[in-house]
Amino acid sequence: MSTPVTPAASSAPAPSERTNVLAIVSLVAAFFISLLAVILGHIALSQINKTGEQGRGLAIAGLVLGYIGLVGWVIGIIVWIVLLAAAASYSSMVPVG
Repeated sequence: MSTPVTPAASSAPAPSERTNVLAIVSLVAAFFISLLAVILGHIALSQINKTGEQGRGLAIAGLVLGYIGLVGWVIGIIVWIVLLAAAASYSSMVPVG
């Protein structure tokens, strides 16, 4: 008769094969709503660290693209304000009639 073999105990939790949904949503949102991508990316990273799910790279990609999008929006708004100010000052310098 043979004795049953017991598997060796592991101290580290087994990584989950599931991909974190918020990491996926963060990456998709980065192409449409940058702020949402940044928020969801940070939440996803926190969940991934706690649960061991897959998707860390997706969350980081969502964060990077989200931050790039936010910087682009800020630069665009600044340029728009400067152009409006320049147009307003130009129109006040043009003589009327």
